[in-house]
Amino acid sequence: MAFRDLIDEVDDTVFEVLGDTARIEGREVMGMFSAPWLQPKLGRITTSLREPHLVIRVKDSAGVETRQRVEIDLPVEDGGGAYTIASVEPGGDGLIALVLRKTP
Repeated sequence: MAFRDLIDEVDDTVFEVLGDTARIEGREVMGMFSAPWLQPKLGRITTSLREPHLVIRVKDSAGVETRQRVEIDLPVEDGGGAYTIASVEPGGDGLIALVLRKTP
């Protein structure tokens, strides 16, 4: 088994177990959502999250563009709701961070 295939299997499991359901223009994808108002703290140092992010896999990113609508399937208290994609940032590691803006 090639290394890339092994990592793909690991990602399948991680996103299935830990992922959040999102809909991009109505198409369901699994991703990892993080919201700035729920900023994690590491000791006394806070992380540098500034905008909500949805990290998705490259294989789920076909057709994803800025200004598309994203709905995060979480309670409002956890950041769920409607967003617009502000930018698409490939990480070079098989994942893409979608920087989001809350839709009023």
